[in-house]
Amino acid sequence: MKTHLSTASFTSKNKTIVTIGTFDGVHIGHQKILKKITQIANEENYESVVLTFFPHPRMVLQQDNSIKLLNTISEKEKLFETIGIDHLIIHPFDEEFSKLSAEDFVKKILVDQLNVQKIVIGYDHRFGKNRSANLDDLIGFGIKYHFEVEQISAEEINNNAVSSTKIRNSLHDGDIETANSYLGYHYNFTGIVVKGNQLGRTIGFPTANISIEEEYKLLPKNGVYIVQICIEGTDFFGMMNIGTRPTIDGTKQSVEVYILDFDKEIYNTKLTVSVLKFIREEKKFESFEHLKEQIEKDKVFTIQFVSSFIK
Repeated sequence: MKTHLSTASFTSKNKTIVTIGTFDGVHIGHQKILKKITQIANEENYESVVLTFFPHPRMVLQQDNSIKLLNTISEKEKLFETIGIDHLIIHPFDEEFSKLSAEDFVKKILVDQLNVQKIVIGYDHRFGKNRSANLDDLIGFGIKYHFEVEQISAEEINNNAVSSTKIRNSLHDGDIETANSYLGYHYNFTGIVVKGNQLGRTIGFPTANISIEEEYKLLPKNGVYIVQICIEGTDFFGMMNIGTRPTIDGTKQSVEVYILDFDKEIYNTKLTVSVLKFIREEKKFESFEHLKEQIEKDKVFTIQFVSSFIK
């Protein structure tokens, strides 16, 4: 798959089949559409193109920096590549682009730059300045500029009962099983191991403190989780705490991972954490000894879960 950082950098003499959207999560509903596109591309000898945008339109139009997304750009790129998309275009979304009329968007970008032959789009898709154009308008432009429009029906989308919002809500609730079933993969994030206050070592549970660069990346709710950790291509299991560490009167949210059967120094190492199961809420303990006792119980539960997970 080739990744392009704007529509202007896309070059292909072949005809294309295109879909457009945010695709946050690239969940099983999205995957159904994307696999349909790759199938048509193979049958009709088109190149498959996904056109998405960054930053998220709400960040630009509503100045809403509080929005949290399921995927970073690099995560999304890997998911599209796994599905078999030929081209991913991540077009910069800014105020100038938002003012582009629907017909200019179709003619200047889809037709002139992407050489579109067919567009596959959801029944409720809107586009152009102020999102003023709908599916009927797109079909009209298709007649005018000689490309086909295939609609994904409401029934086809709703039968999946899946949406990015439902996945976000599940993560907010700690319902990891539902989130992962909707995604079709384990929810994950990537970060760098940084130095913390090293208090975990004093109670026999040294943790890797993880710094996540992308502030817009959504994390599950505060609490303790069972996780799988990929370090330089090797997978390990462990426990993760997301929260403010109330037992030491912490105030700032942190992400810490205790890795089972692991004792190497990994500062400044990039690792990917996949979330498997929520164990319990974060709570304030009366002492470090009580905290240690609870973590021992969490570890026993984690080992039991992992043994059944890997069978």
